[in-house]
Amino acid sequence: MKLVKTEDGSLTFFSEKYQEHYHSISGALEEAFEKHVKALGIKDGMKILDFCFGLGYNAIAATKGHKELEIFGLENDLTIIQKMIDLEVPDLLEPEYDNFRLLFEKMEITDENDNTIKLLIGEAWQNLGQFEDGFFERVFFDPFSPKKQPEMWSKKIFHKIYLKMKNGGKLSTYSCAKMIRENMKEVGFKVLDGPRVGRKSPATIAIKNNNTQNKK
Repeated sequence: MKLVKTEDGSLTFFSEKYQEHYHSISGALEEAFEKHVKALGIKDGMKILDFCFGLGYNAIAATKGHKELEIFGLENDLTIIQKMIDLEVPDLLEPEYDNFRLLFEKMEITDENDNTIKLLIGEAWQNLGQFEDGFFERVFFDPFSPKKQPEMWSKKIFHKIYLKMKNGGKLSTYSCAKMIRENMKEVGFKVLDGPRVGRKSPATIAIKNNNTQNKK
């Protein structure tokens, strides 16, 4: 993997396997805060699913200024998690990031504000089965792009996630591809434009709608 500095000064990696960066090159940290944490309105005590944990930017950004979060990170690539140990992080997130650098070794860490991040290693869609239905209030959905990893954006995956979310729960992702949004709608999500950060097209917010019948 090749280390790359994004435009906001935060670092990411380029995956040789998928021929794609792990984060937007306009700003990995900006993406975490603007497209995920702020867009979903994170509040103290929430249960959050980080689907494709990567370098942990989304999950750790959520802990900044919050307490008693329960975050579950799903990831099948131990190599990228190991990179957290020595990753140089901008001052904005460095104190929080330092709390969780050893996740590769410990798999579960709780910080001084009782925010807990727990990693589940393996295929993300399989590990979803460990949670009861209606468990999560927020979901950060951050696989590689639909072109590079289409299986992660399927109707089947969104259906599994939908079941694990509370009514009114919200999911954020950077993609606004028509096919992706249609798959979300098919399983019952209400789909809205997310923020425009680093590009002209918006991100996507999907809400588990109380008034929508869940479909397979």
